[in-house]
Amino acid sequence: MMFGANALAETTPPAADTGTAQATEVPRKATVEELSFWYGHKQVLFAISMPIAEGCVTALIGPSGCGKSTFLRCFNRMHDLYPGNRYGGRIILEPEGIDIISSRTDPMVPRLRIGMVFQKPNPFPKSIYENVAAGLRIRGVRSRAVLDGQVEKSLRRAALWEEVKDRLHASAYTLSGGQQQRLCIARALAPEPELLLLDEPTSALDPIATAHIEELIDELSARYTILVVTHNMQQAARISRFTAFFHLGRVIEFGPTEQVFTRPRESMTQDYITGRFG
Repeated sequence: MMFGANALAETTPPAADTGTAQATEVPRKATVEELSFWYGHKQVLFAISMPIAEGCVTALIGPSGCGKSTFLRCFNRMHDLYPGNRYGGRIILEPEGIDIISSRTDPMVPRLRIGMVFQKPNPFPKSIYENVAAGLRIRGVRSRAVLDGQVEKSLRRAALWEEVKDRLHASAYTLSGGQQQRLCIARALAPEPELLLLDEPTSALDPIATAHIEELIDELSARYTILVVTHNMQQAARISRFTAFFHLGRVIEFGPTEQVFTRPRESMTQDYITGRFG
């Protein structure tokens, strides 16, 4: 397996060291402390604790239904949209130390600071331009010059500008599936988020579009902190610096991607990575 360039940028400490200790050496963008979550009476996350390293890609792997997407959606309070859901523990967003899942924290705080891209491309029924500008308009940006500049910058960061610059006012639905997903990434980037959440961003795409998105994630990791859910072991190895292995709502193992894939501490991690279950 190949590993993202960031994963090997520093010498990996001995396997006896914990992954959390190694991640602590990198500045943190967030810290998850004893996070639990319930859909009504059903508990689906159990006391998860892990650091989120700043300026890195952290991959969340594990079998379907293990809690990866539920965990991801805690960060921008998406679960608040449905009655009966509740949280336990804390997610501390740095540098202010804000607990973003506290009932005392306005849900708009994490939603304005954290961007999200879903499994299937979901462009709005608007033009390419207005898709990217949507988050800026919600923030009250009205200046055409500011909107134009930010739309172009976001499309460039999403590696889409050259393909759409002459048809910005065409419907987003005229784009291919891979282009639509890059548009959704541009839309998430436009408000300048501090943290970017990607939930299976390539699962609905063909291999060529998948390669484009993976290259884009690698480029964006120099500027953003990224959490990505993926079922693709090779993809996690290629793009991430840290990896968390989930099973039945718990994190079984967390650490540098190279260590998790080649020297896992837990036998269950080894079994999953080698395809013995999942």
